[in-house]
Amino acid sequence: MGTKDEEKLVIGPQKYGGETAVVSMRMPKDMLAELDRIAAETGRTRNEILMLSIEFAMDRMEIKKRED
Repeated sequence: MGTKDEEKLVIGPQKYGGETAVVSMRMPKDMLAELDRIAAETGRTRNEILMLSIEFAMDRMEIKKRED
């Protein structure tokens, strides 16, 4: 796994459209405050920032097989 500063999440135009589904999650309040700060700074919604962040992580994710 790389370092935190290896790649940056660049916020550009929306990529996904179409049907959506509602997902609920819990997060620390300080993380939510940071999410709100980023949303305000970029003019994006919480949802957009979360979607971009998840997409960024999934595109760079490496799944290791379990060793039995």
